[in-house]
Amino acid sequence: MLNEILTISGKPGLYKLLTRGRGALIVENIDESRKRFPIQGTDKVVSLGDISIFTDEKEMPLREVFVAIEEKLGKKEIEFNWKKASNTQLLDFFADIVPDFDRDRVYPSHIRKIAGWYDLLVKYGENDFSEPKAGEEPSEKAE
Repeated sequence: MLNEILTISGKPGLYKLLTRGRGALIVENIDESRKRFPIQGTDKVVSLGDISIFTDEKEMPLREVFVAIEEKLGKKEIEFNWKKASNTQLLDFFADIVPDFDRDRVYPSHIRKIAGWYDLLVKYGENDFSEPKAGEEPSEKAE
């Protein structure tokens, strides 16, 4: 599912990939507006499925981070106010989720972004963090 959720540089929020058009991706806002629009090839687009977090041993896919948050909190939004939390509070929260995260390369701003993405996905029902089945191609790669 995370392969279909996109972040677009310079635009707030997350977007769900609907289809590919001529030279553009057709996406939908993940919020109450559900506004659809094209994203041109000049925009920097990254799938959440391609994002990883540095740990002491390896890189941890964002999907696994979301699963760890879900196991800790259940399928509900993060309870504390991560928007106004101090850097120490954010680091402590993330240490509960991913105890071995690399404290030199994972910044509080990264944790805020992850918390915001998680809350957005849970709030709007895009919270299937299961691993894609072997041999199954994500829908946006089917051409």
